Amino acid sequence: MRYPIVIEPGDHAQAWGVVVPDLPGCFSAADDGIDAAMVNAKEAIELWIEAALDNNDKIPLPSTIADLQSNLDYQGWVWAIVEIDPALFDDTIERVNITLPRRVLARLDTKAKAAGKNRSAFIAHMALTQ
Repeated sequence: MRYPIVIEPGDHAQAWGVVVPDLPGCFSAADDGIDAAMVNAKEAIELWIEAALDNNDKIPLPSTIADLQSNLDYQGWVWAIVEIDPALFDDTIERVNITLPRRVLARLDTKAKAAGKNRSAFIAHMALTQ
């Protein structure tokens, strides 16, 4: 997915500010110029999406820059696009093969059983909560 972002130019005294108009409350900044601002914006978008999914909120689809440019709040700002991996949105179950030492696998199974989960559910829970 390609989310448009709008960047408020900074200078030696002020950070570069970034807003993601399609994701309410999603913003970022960088002190080191426009490239760093775009990297930080990508991270902010990914975190926003993760939080929304955790809360079962709907993820807005991206608008086009042309649709957003009429907003006078962003006059004089720089428009850019940030590419987000669509796998962030995908809850499709996928079978994977992992390799672990037997002692680690035994410990994993013990912890999963104590948590009332199977191995896969326990790994997923740990990945989403830690």
